Amino acid sequence: MKIEILGTGCSKCNKTKEIVEKAVKETGVNAEIIKVEDFDKILGYGVMVTPALVVDGEVKVAGKVPSVDEIKKWIKK
Repeated sequence: MKIEILGTGCSKCNKTKEIVEKAVKETGVNAEIIKVEDFDKILGYGVMVTPALVVDGEVKVAGKVPSVDEIKKWIKK
């Protein structure tokens, strides 16, 4: 599984990364977590507001910090 956190380094983007790491650890899912700060790559997903979270190429949320429970739902298969 590939999880991407889209954001330019703002505090909400960093918080999203922390929450993603916590959710992955708690679920035991094997996931590669990548922080994407390149604006062109972020726009390539059609995301205009950050932070955003992409799981296996699918944008799950943009413009807000998701909760641990939301992330767990998205990463459990």
